[in-house]
Amino acid sequence: MLFLSPQAIGAFITACLCILGVSLLQFPRMQQLISSQQTASLETLEREINTEKLRLNLLKQMPTFGYDNLIANWSYLSFLQYFGDDEVRDRTGYSLSPEYFEVILERDPRFLQAYIGLSTSTSMYAAMPERSIALMKKGLNSLSPWVPHRSYYVWRYKGIDELLFLGDAQNAKQSFQKAANWASNHSDEESKQLAGFSQKTVEFLNRNPNSRYAQIATWTMVLNNKLDDKTRQRAISAIEALGGKVIKNPDGSTKIKLPEKD
Repeated sequence: MLFLSPQAIGAFITACLCILGVSLLQFPRMQQLISSQQTASLETLEREINTEKLRLNLLKQMPTFGYDNLIANWSYLSFLQYFGDDEVRDRTGYSLSPEYFEVILERDPRFLQAYIGLSTSTSMYAAMPERSIALMKKGLNSLSPWVPHRSYYVWRYKGIDELLFLGDAQNAKQSFQKAANWASNHSDEESKQLAGFSQKTVEFLNRNPNSRYAQIATWTMVLNNKLDDKTRQRAISAIEALGGKVIKNPDGSTKIKLPEKD
Protein backbone atom coordinates (compact mmCIF):
# COMPACT_ATOMS: atom_id res chain seq x y z
CA MET A 1 0.00 0.00 0.00
CA LEU A 2 1.26 3.46 -0.90
CA PHE A 3 1.20 6.05 1.88
CA LEU A 4 1.42 9.76 1.17
CA SER A 5 2.93 12.21 3.61
CA PRO A 6 0.69 14.90 5.13
CA GLN A 7 2.69 17.49 3.14
CA ALA A 8 2.00 15.72 -0.16
CA ILE A 9 -1.69 15.36 0.66
CA GLY A 10 -1.88 19.02 1.63
CA ALA A 11 -0.19 20.11 -1.60
CA PHE A 12 -2.54 17.94 -3.63
CA ILE A 13 -5.63 19.35 -1.90
CA THR A 14 -4.35 22.92 -2.31
CA ALA A 15 -3.78 22.36 -6.03
CA CYS A 16 -7.25 20.90 -6.50
CA LEU A 17 -8.86 23.75 -4.58
CA CYS A 18 -6.92 26.31 -6.60
CA ILE A 19 -7.99 24.79 -9.92
CA LEU A 20 -11.57 24.38 -8.75
CA GLY A 21 -11.66 27.93 -7.39
CA VAL A 22 -10.39 29.47 -10.60
CA SER A 23 -12.82 27.36 -12.60
CA LEU A 24 -15.75 28.51 -10.52
CA LEU A 25 -14.65 32.12 -10.75
CA GLN A 26 -13.78 32.12 -14.41
CA PHE A 27 -16.87 31.06 -16.30
CA PRO A 28 -20.31 31.35 -14.67
CA ARG A 29 -20.75 35.11 -14.96
CA MET A 30 -19.79 35.21 -18.63
CA GLN A 31 -21.99 32.20 -19.37
CA GLN A 32 -24.91 33.95 -17.72
CA LEU A 33 -24.22 37.09 -19.71
CA ILE A 34 -24.11 35.20 -23.01
CA SER A 35 -27.26 33.19 -22.36
CA SER A 36 -29.23 36.35 -21.64
CA GLN A 37 -27.75 38.63 -24.30
CA GLN A 38 -30.81 38.73 -26.56
CA THR A 39 -33.37 39.45 -23.87
CA ALA A 40 -31.52 41.28 -21.10
CA SER A 41 -32.00 45.00 -20.66
CA LEU A 42 -29.01 47.32 -20.92
CA GLU A 43 -29.25 47.89 -17.16
CA THR A 44 -28.99 44.14 -16.55
CA LEU A 45 -26.02 43.82 -18.89
CA GLU A 46 -24.24 46.67 -17.17
CA ARG A 47 -24.77 44.98 -13.80
CA GLU A 48 -23.26 41.82 -15.24
CA ILE A 49 -20.28 43.79 -16.54
CA ASN A 50 -19.76 45.37 -13.12
CA THR A 51 -19.87 41.93 -11.51
CA GLU A 52 -17.35 40.64 -14.05
CA LYS A 53 -15.07 43.56 -13.21
CA LEU A 54 -15.24 42.64 -9.53
CA ARG A 55 -14.33 39.06 -10.42
CA LEU A 56 -11.33 40.24 -12.40
CA ASN A 57 -10.23 42.42 -9.50
CA LEU A 58 -10.38 39.34 -7.29
CA LEU A 59 -8.23 37.41 -9.75
CA LYS A 60 -5.65 40.21 -9.63
CA GLN A 61 -5.35 39.89 -5.86
CA MET A 62 -5.86 36.21 -5.10
CA PRO A 63 -2.86 33.94 -4.37
CA THR A 64 -2.06 31.56 -7.22
CA PHE A 65 -0.17 28.77 -5.39
CA GLY A 66 2.17 28.57 -8.40
CA TYR A 67 -0.60 28.36 -11.01
CA ASP A 68 0.08 31.76 -12.61
CA ASN A 69 0.19 30.41 -16.17
CA LEU A 70 -3.03 28.47 -15.66
CA ILE A 71 -4.86 31.59 -14.47
CA ALA A 72 -3.38 33.62 -17.33
CA ASN A 73 -4.49 31.06 -19.93
CA TRP A 74 -8.00 30.73 -18.55
CA SER A 75 -8.34 34.50 -18.24
CA TYR A 76 -7.30 34.82 -21.88
CA LEU A 77 -9.95 32.30 -22.91
CA SER A 78 -12.49 34.29 -20.91
CA PHE A 79 -11.33 37.47 -22.68
CA LEU A 80 -11.80 35.83 -26.09
CA GLN A 81 -15.33 34.90 -25.06
CA TYR A 82 -15.97 38.49 -23.92
CA PHE A 83 -14.37 40.11 -26.97
CA GLY A 84 -16.06 37.81 -29.47
CA ASP A 85 -19.56 38.32 -28.04
CA ASP A 86 -20.52 40.93 -30.64
CA GLU A 87 -24.18 41.23 -29.66
CA VAL A 88 -23.38 42.22 -26.10
CA ARG A 89 -20.33 44.31 -27.06
CA ASP A 90 -22.52 46.31 -29.46
CA ARG A 91 -24.57 47.33 -26.44
CA THR A 92 -21.97 47.68 -23.69
CA GLY A 93 -18.65 48.42 -25.41
CA TYR A 94 -15.21 46.99 -24.65
CA SER A 95 -14.28 48.75 -21.41
CA LEU A 96 -13.32 45.52 -19.62
CA SER A 97 -10.58 44.68 -22.15
CA PRO A 98 -7.66 46.16 -20.19
CA GLU A 99 -8.97 44.58 -16.98
CA TYR A 100 -8.54 41.12 -18.51
CA PHE A 101 -5.02 41.92 -19.62
CA GLU A 102 -4.03 43.24 -16.21
CA VAL A 103 -4.80 39.76 -14.90
CA ILE A 104 -3.21 37.93 -17.84
CA LEU A 105 0.05 39.86 -18.07
CA GLU A 106 0.53 40.16 -14.33
CA ARG A 107 0.39 36.36 -14.12
CA ASP A 108 2.32 35.69 -17.33
CA PRO A 109 4.13 38.72 -18.82
CA ARG A 110 5.78 36.46 -21.41
CA PHE A 111 2.43 35.48 -22.97
CA LEU A 112 3.22 36.95 -26.39
CA GLN A 113 -0.16 36.25 -27.97
CA ALA A 114 -1.83 38.30 -25.25
CA TYR A 115 -0.05 41.48 -26.36
CA ILE A 116 -1.72 41.25 -29.77
CA GLY A 117 -5.15 41.07 -28.15
CA LEU A 118 -4.19 43.88 -25.78
CA SER A 119 -3.24 46.31 -28.53
CA THR A 120 -6.26 45.52 -30.67
CA SER A 121 -8.96 45.37 -28.02
CA THR A 122 -7.77 48.10 -25.67
CA SER A 123 -6.36 50.66 -28.11
CA MET A 124 -8.60 50.07 -31.09
CA TYR A 125 -11.93 48.90 -29.70
CA ALA A 126 -11.93 50.36 -26.19
CA ALA A 127 -10.03 53.49 -27.32
CA MET A 128 -7.76 53.39 -24.27
CA PRO A 129 -4.24 53.38 -25.77
CA GLU A 130 -2.74 54.81 -22.58
CA ARG A 131 -3.77 51.66 -20.68
CA SER A 132 -2.49 49.43 -23.47
CA ILE A 133 0.89 51.18 -23.60
CA ALA A 134 1.26 51.13 -19.81
CA LEU A 135 0.60 47.39 -19.67
CA MET A 136 3.05 46.71 -22.51
CA LYS A 137 5.68 48.89 -20.84
CA LYS A 138 5.32 46.95 -17.60
CA GLY A 139 5.38 43.60 -19.38
CA LEU A 140 8.55 44.49 -21.30
CA ASN A 141 10.43 44.55 -17.99
CA SER A 142 10.06 40.75 -17.97
CA LEU A 143 11.06 40.21 -21.61
CA SER A 144 14.40 40.01 -23.40
CA PRO A 145 15.46 39.88 -27.07
CA TRP A 146 15.42 36.08 -26.82
CA VAL A 147 12.56 35.28 -24.39
CA PRO A 148 9.88 34.71 -25.48
CA HIS A 149 10.47 33.96 -29.15
CA ARG A 150 9.60 37.03 -31.30
CA SER A 151 9.39 39.26 -28.23
CA TYR A 152 10.41 42.19 -30.44
CA TYR A 153 6.78 42.40 -31.61
CA VAL A 154 5.78 43.88 -28.24
CA TRP A 155 8.04 46.87 -28.86
CA ARG A 156 6.45 47.26 -32.28
CA TYR A 157 2.88 47.11 -30.92
CA LYS A 158 3.85 49.71 -28.34
CA GLY A 159 5.33 51.96 -31.01
CA ILE A 160 2.23 51.69 -33.19
CA ASP A 161 -0.06 52.64 -30.30
CA GLU A 162 2.21 55.53 -29.33
CA LEU A 163 2.38 56.89 -32.85
CA LEU A 164 -1.07 56.28 -34.27
CA PHE A 165 -3.20 56.79 -31.18
CA LEU A 166 -1.24 59.27 -29.09
CA GLY A 167 0.85 61.04 -31.71
CA ASP A 168 3.90 60.49 -29.48
CA ALA A 169 6.50 60.31 -32.24
CA GLN A 170 9.48 60.52 -29.88
CA ASN A 171 8.55 57.51 -27.75
CA ALA A 172 7.27 55.67 -30.83
CA LYS A 173 10.64 56.13 -32.50
CA GLN A 174 12.38 54.70 -29.44
CA SER A 175 10.00 51.71 -29.42
CA PHE A 176 10.55 50.98 -33.11
CA GLN A 177 14.31 51.25 -32.61
CA LYS A 178 14.08 48.73 -29.78
CA ALA A 179 12.04 46.43 -32.01
CA ALA A 180 14.71 46.69 -34.70
CA ASN A 181 17.53 46.06 -32.22
CA TRP A 182 15.86 43.03 -30.64
CA ALA A 183 14.89 41.52 -33.99
CA SER A 184 18.42 41.96 -35.33
CA ASN A 185 19.61 39.39 -32.78
CA HIS A 186 17.93 36.67 -34.85
CA SER A 187 18.82 35.27 -38.25
CA ASP A 188 15.43 33.93 -39.43
CA GLU A 189 13.68 35.69 -42.29
CA GLU A 190 10.75 36.98 -40.24
CA SER A 191 13.07 38.64 -37.73
CA LYS A 192 15.19 40.17 -40.49
CA GLN A 193 12.11 41.64 -42.16
CA LEU A 194 10.76 43.02 -38.89
CA ALA A 195 14.14 44.58 -38.11
CA GLY A 196 14.23 46.21 -41.53
CA PHE A 197 10.66 47.51 -41.38
CA SER A 198 11.15 48.89 -37.89
CA GLN A 199 14.40 50.62 -38.83
CA LYS A 200 12.72 52.22 -41.83
CA THR A 201 9.94 53.46 -39.55
CA VAL A 202 12.56 55.09 -37.32
CA GLU A 203 14.07 56.81 -40.36
CA PHE A 204 10.63 57.97 -41.49
CA LEU A 205 9.90 59.46 -38.07
CA ASN A 206 13.23 61.26 -38.13
CA ARG A 207 12.10 62.96 -41.35
CA ASN A 208 8.41 63.38 -40.57
CA PRO A 209 7.57 63.08 -36.85
CA ASN A 210 4.15 64.74 -37.26
CA SER A 211 2.17 62.14 -39.18
CA ARG A 212 -1.39 63.35 -38.65
CA TYR A 213 -2.81 61.39 -41.57
CA ALA A 214 -1.63 58.11 -40.02
CA GLN A 215 -3.24 59.01 -36.70
CA ILE A 216 -6.51 60.11 -38.33
CA ALA A 217 -6.65 56.89 -40.35
CA THR A 218 -6.28 54.79 -37.20
CA TRP A 219 -8.89 56.73 -35.24
CA THR A 220 -11.21 56.38 -38.24
CA MET A 221 -10.83 52.60 -37.87
CA VAL A 222 -11.86 52.99 -34.23
CA LEU A 223 -14.84 55.11 -35.23
CA ASN A 224 -15.99 52.54 -37.80
CA ASN A 225 -16.18 49.86 -35.11
CA LYS A 226 -19.43 49.49 -33.17
CA LEU A 227 -18.78 51.55 -30.07
CA ASP A 228 -20.52 52.86 -27.01
CA ASP A 229 -21.18 56.62 -27.00
CA LYS A 230 -18.24 57.45 -24.74
CA THR A 231 -15.71 55.63 -26.92
CA ARG A 232 -17.23 56.98 -30.12
CA GLN A 233 -16.99 60.55 -28.82
CA ARG A 234 -13.34 60.02 -27.91
CA ALA A 235 -12.59 58.89 -31.47
CA ILE A 236 -14.40 61.91 -32.92
CA SER A 237 -12.58 64.28 -30.56
CA ALA A 238 -9.22 62.77 -31.49
CA ILE A 239 -9.89 63.12 -35.22
CA GLU A 240 -11.01 66.73 -34.83
CA ALA A 241 -8.02 67.56 -32.64
CA LEU A 242 -5.79 66.33 -35.47
CA GLY A 243 -7.50 68.69 -37.92
CA GLY A 244 -9.96 66.23 -39.47
CA LYS A 245 -13.71 66.63 -39.59
CA VAL A 246 -16.28 63.89 -38.99
CA ILE A 247 -19.29 64.20 -41.30
CA LYS A 248 -22.40 62.11 -40.75
CA ASN A 249 -24.14 60.93 -43.91
CA PRO A 250 -27.96 60.69 -44.24
CA ASP A 251 -27.75 56.88 -44.11
CA GLY A 252 -26.06 57.05 -40.70
CA SER A 253 -22.56 56.29 -41.91
CA THR A 254 -19.67 58.71 -41.45
CA LYS A 255 -16.93 60.10 -43.64
CA ILE A 256 -13.77 61.93 -42.66
CA LYS A 257 -12.60 65.18 -44.23
CA LEU A 258 -8.83 65.28 -43.93
CA PRO A 259 -6.85 68.45 -43.23
CA GLU A 260 -5.31 70.08 -46.29
CA LYS A 261 -1.71 69.64 -45.17
CA ASP A 262 0.04 67.09 -43.00
